[in-house]
Amino acid sequence: MPEPHSAPDPRGAAPRFRRPAPLTFEPPGESADPERFFDLESITDPRELLARSTQLALAFRAAADRAVEFQAMAAAQLADPGRFDRLPDAAIAERADWTEDYARKMVEFGRELMRSRPVD
Repeated sequence: MPEPHSAPDPRGAAPRFRRPAPLTFEPPGESADPERFFDLESITDPRELLARSTQLALAFRAAADRAVEFQAMAAAQLADPGRFDRLPDAAIAERADWTEDYARKMVEFGRELMRSRPVD
């Protein structure tokens, strides 16, 4: 399985938390037609189809980036030397289906995110 891409800003700036585009409706749970996807197949106007499919692609991309940030923060918390049940990088890698090297990078990314996270 290929390693997921981390979500830091490529310009080196602190990661930005982006909100995904709002989904105007949720897909039905179990559909009789497995080809149905957010009702895109019923849109006949190509301009509308492009606009709606682009919204969905951006929303899913933002959601994936945000999920990776949460993965990194969880990995950093699990690797925290102050925890009595601290996990080594190899154990984190195994749980997340990552390489050990990637787990180390995600732990560091998670630590950076937690340092830069605003305190409530």
